[in-house]
Amino acid sequence: MTQPAPTTEHALAKEADRTDGGGESTGTVIVAGLANLAIAVAKLIGGLISHSSAMLSEAAHSVADTVTEVFLFVALKRGNRPPDAKHPFGYGRETYFWAFLASLATFGLGAGFSIWQGVTTIIEGEEQGDPRISYIVLAVSFVLEGASWLKAVRQVRSAARKWDVTPGEYLSGTTDTTVKAVTFEDTAALIGLVLAALGLFLEQVTGDPVWDGLSAIVIGLLLIVVATVLGRANVSLLIGQSVSPRLQAELKAEIAALDHVVDVPFLLTSVIGPAQLLVAAKVDFDDDVNAGDIERISDEAEQRLVARHEGVRYVFLDPTAGDGRARAQVHRPTGA
Repeated sequence: MTQPAPTTEHALAKEADRTDGGGESTGTVIVAGLANLAIAVAKLIGGLISHSSAMLSEAAHSVADTVTEVFLFVALKRGNRPPDAKHPFGYGRETYFWAFLASLATFGLGAGFSIWQGVTTIIEGEEQGDPRISYIVLAVSFVLEGASWLKAVRQVRSAARKWDVTPGEYLSGTTDTTVKAVTFEDTAALIGLVLAALGLFLEQVTGDPVWDGLSAIVIGLLLIVVATVLGRANVSLLIGQSVSPRLQAELKAEIAALDHVVDVPFLLTSVIGPAQLLVAAKVDFDDDVNAGDIERISDEAEQRLVARHEGVRYVFLDPTAGDGRARAQVHRPTGA
């Protein structure tokens, strides 16, 4: 089968509503972006007044997060374009390209500046200014970041309940990297605010700017961890990631349970975008089954997978002999 049945689009409608340009993921990104922009300005002012490296690092952190949200917004818009002749499976994977750029922004802008600022403070020292404005900015920032974080967490918990998994399992396996990015970055932002306040307090108590510098360095290391986790997830999806072994086994069992199907010796899955899945399988049919029955069974297989596994967009079945040679011999180029 080369085209999905009309029921495929119908089955994906609800899932697409969550991930398209007007869905919940977009709302999460917009809220996070606006919050980060306001927070970045406030942190910058507080850092300049208090001469705090940790505060300036947090300002860079918020700038990086703002840039990240812009990339994620572009990812949602670009990745949701419909298929065309040049890209028959759509543009879903472009989402992961922009999301990967977002992780690089976190690494370069946030982590790089934070570590540099912290090392400079430890080596050269700093003249401490009035920390009161910084404490106020940190408190307000915590409230704003917390609001953005709660929105992302609510979305994660809602999706986790839908798929009957824990929030952690959902974040680990979801193909909606925008939600994953916002959740991870907002969590890191809240931790960073606590670290900045701690560094500022210890410098105020001891008079030693080393604490402020160490706080900035730890914030930078935290951002490196977040950027690495998100970057690896996006690269895997961009290359072409399969679904979990459990879901692959369920898909294989669905096909094997059909009439006149003897075995499914080979099955491939590939994520082609957020909530978009391609399924391809070699199927061993009964020897006495005719071409008409194979067409009917193939249509039934597609409709069953689409109806029972939300997210399946394309299903390709290839009749194959049950002789143990489900895949053709690959001819490698000379010299490979």
